[in-house]
Amino acid sequence: MATAQGLDLEEDMMRGRLGFAALEDAVLRCTGCARPDDCTRWLDGRDAKAAAPVGAPPLFCRNEAFFAALKPEQSHG
Repeated sequence: MATAQGLDLEEDMMRGRLGFAALEDAVLRCTGCARPDDCTRWLDGRDAKAAAPVGAPPLFCRNEAFFAALKPEQSHG
């Protein structure tokens, strides 16, 4: 999902913009999602349409705020 948002979490970690604890929390939110099948379908649909990032994750995404917080950081880098 992060890649679909135009984010590079590995790069953010290497540059110190993202800490391990924050990434761990995001992974736990993702793995605790009640809608993994919907997420997979959404991501598969994105892959079929375009490689360009979208404006926002689906409304059911538990990491929506996490992704939104990282986007401004990457746009200035």
